[in-house]
Amino acid sequence: MSETGAWNSGHAQPAHDWVMTQQWDDLLFAHWPVSPDMVAAALPAGLDVDTCCGSAWLGVVPFRMDRIQLRGLPSVPGFRRFPELNLRTYVRDALTGTPGVYFFSLDATNPFAVFVARSFFQLPYYWARMRMTTLAEREFSFTSRRLLSRRPIHFAARYRGLGPTRQLSESRPGSIEYFLTERYCLFTQDMLGRLLRSSIRHIPWTLEQAEAEITCNDLVAAAGLTLPDEPPLLYYSRHLAVYVWQTEFVAVPSVGTALPAAG
Repeated sequence: MSETGAWNSGHAQPAHDWVMTQQWDDLLFAHWPVSPDMVAAALPAGLDVDTCCGSAWLGVVPFRMDRIQLRGLPSVPGFRRFPELNLRTYVRDALTGTPGVYFFSLDATNPFAVFVARSFFQLPYYWARMRMTTLAEREFSFTSRRLLSRRPIHFAARYRGLGPTRQLSESRPGSIEYFLTERYCLFTQDMLGRLLRSSIRHIPWTLEQAEAEITCNDLVAAAGLTLPDEPPLLYYSRHLAVYVWQTEFVAVPSVGTALPAAG
């Protein structure tokens, strides 16, 4: 993919150069509708819950990270391809209303990648022992066990994509697919609790309907959250190339500041 091809999303390019490129392969999007109040209580100051269909959404996303390249540096052996797993929700900047993704946790099997992500992007990465096995075309087994953790945190799932459909060939504004995927920044906080944002750019997602059997999922409880007793909304995506910018501090509204209405 050309560099400019990642910016055909209608979103302005950030002023500075990107610092990393990567590709996300064979993702499962498993999402549950949850109480906005529960999610709001777990967010740092400066972020508001973003809702769709009257609910906040928690997503568990296993996938394979691939083709990782830091700008201006040669490829590092063993750093380009490994499994990853994240627990996320959807938010807006309380001052600007900018939509984005907030990560409660990200697990990866590569300790160097965990170090880089924690040091340079301030993202809550954890080292884990993982295995992602291809069972058939678009069908995968994924297991994860977090290492150096005070409590066992495991995840296990088997999932498969059901193939492209015209219905999901393009996510349209107002749809749940658009809500979950049209996000061009990641929010996090540093060790001092300060809010940070990292811009990302990619072409619109191509989603498929999916089937999944999730047999173990400790990520949500480890983040102090709970899931409803209902099956998740499931999607699968084959590939997505992504450009990532360095993190920057985000202004947090003072007490008494009037906030814009969420879109």
